[in-house]
Amino acid sequence: MLITHDTECALGILVELLNTSPDACGSEQLPDLPALHSFVARREISEVDSLTQIDLTAVRRLRGRLREVFSAGSTEEAAELVNAVVAAAGTTPRLVNHDHHGWHIHYFAPHAAIGDHLAAELGMALAFIVMAGERERLRRCEAPDCARVFVDLSRNRSRRYCDSRTCGNRLHVAAYRARQRSAETVAAS
Repeated sequence: MLITHDTECALGILVELLNTSPDACGSEQLPDLPALHSFVARREISEVDSLTQIDLTAVRRLRGRLREVFSAGSTEEAAELVNAVVAAAGTTPRLVNHDHHGWHIHYFAPHAAIGDHLAAELGMALAFIVMAGERERLRRCEAPDCARVFVDLSRNRSRRYCDSRTCGNRLHVAAYRARQRSAETVAAS
């Protein structure tokens, strides 16, 4: 599957945004405007003007709508969800060349509110995944105590955990220890 640099960046923003939800990590990771400012700066989201409490509320609402795409029961349901997000944003595709990124497409209107900006960009990234028939790449972490999401961009679609260093390693260590205990029990018998 060919994923452009812009789409890959948007998918990274999408995953980080979705994983700020209390559903994903147990507590709100976008509790206030400074946290939203930090998110925008960290992800280098361009053409963002001032942020207000209205923007924070809109981003949180969008986050919930985007998260639904990951749990959609069918491609048709996922497409409907994505279409609704993108339509509500009032996309305005345009070619831009800024910050040494070369020519690329912005799907949001110039200086759009952050909620519309993210809805357009992230919605279109999801649209490309759904359109390519790659919806199975939108995954939830398989660790039993983790609700984070990720986009599996591995060639063979084999990624199972949101982060192999935390969830993956923790489960592998637990399985190893269980095997060791089992072997000790058998040896003691």
